[in-house]
Amino acid sequence: MNTLKKMQTLSDSAQYDLCDYVNHHKTSDANLPGIYHATGANGCKVPLFKTLMTNKCVNDCKYCINQSKRNFTRLELSPEELAKVFLYYYDNNYVNGLFLSSGIAKDVDETMEKMLETLKILRKNHGYDDYIHLKIIPGASKDSIKRAMDLSNRVSLNIEAATSSGLSEISSTKDYNKDILKRLDWINEIFKSRKVGTNSNSMACASQTTQMIVGANDESDEEILKRVKSLYKKVNLHRSYFSAFSPVEGTDFEKKEECNKIRTNQLYHADALLNLYKFNTKELVFQENGQLSLDEDPKILAARKMDIFPLEINKAPFYELIRVPGIGTISGKKIIAIRKKQPFKKIEDLKKLGVVVDRAEPYIKLGGNYQTALDSY
Repeated sequence: MNTLKKMQTLSDSAQYDLCDYVNHHKTSDANLPGIYHATGANGCKVPLFKTLMTNKCVNDCKYCINQSKRNFTRLELSPEELAKVFLYYYDNNYVNGLFLSSGIAKDVDETMEKMLETLKILRKNHGYDDYIHLKIIPGASKDSIKRAMDLSNRVSLNIEAATSSGLSEISSTKDYNKDILKRLDWINEIFKSRKVGTNSNSMACASQTTQMIVGANDESDEEILKRVKSLYKKVNLHRSYFSAFSPVEGTDFEKKEECNKIRTNQLYHADALLNLYKFNTKELVFQENGQLSLDEDPKILAARKMDIFPLEINKAPFYELIRVPGIGTISGKKIIAIRKKQPFKKIEDLKKLGVVVDRAEPYIKLGGNYQTALDSY
């Protein structure tokens, strides 16, 4: 089988892996396997080369296209082969970086060594100094994680589930506390050590992310969001991704119902409140079954139960301003900077700053004057 055919299979096998990207170079596109359009910080789409080193795997994850007992074509790229293909894509301006993950062909250590060898070939042999995102394998050694962070711009480790029992619903081969949570702690420890000037290196891995599979087990949105809030606090997580479960033929979960994409969209909205707006999970509104509403914005639902509204725009602290629907962190900072010189008198002035006034109006007042009564909404 030629390399491009291998790449098509291995890139398809990486279907659940998601990531963002922080650079914004313009590139050409190509109808080639493995090109994944990540979302940049400003919403633009940036092409990455996304693939697995191998779709061989000893794990039995019941939702996964690569689960150990599933009968399909198993392939593997050598470090030299993968590096060669990636450089072809990169040198021809098809992609801006590499997003590398892998199944586990034999054991975790051997898999990590092959991934690290690929990165060494790119960095040391070819002088490649652009973006690399490496997926850490659950159960990886501390030494291999350190070396991964020496060679990558970003690392991530998929947590997959919010609880130990939730992981056991989808896999019997991973230890939630030992293989996943402990490794997230290690990544954070390494970040901290480098911030105080030890173990520094030229790549300076910027952050870590994680990902959950939503709908493959019986965990609620409340359990999921409590876990990610804990990770933001304990391991300095950059962000979380939510991959909606979709049944794959030949897996244990092939007849399980597909996850509603609206659910993952609502989780992203709620996650932004926790991560960017520093909400507590207690401020969010969950239904009796622990799920978020599929019909209403989590920020509006949260605002309705808060006793701080209507809020005086000219006096409220930043913490409260960003709890107003329609006011984001950027517009909140602008409000504070401008009102120091001149208080706001008209709601139109807020609109010029990017405030979504139709959403904000029921929750604010200007100079003591209410805008729109809350009970009219």
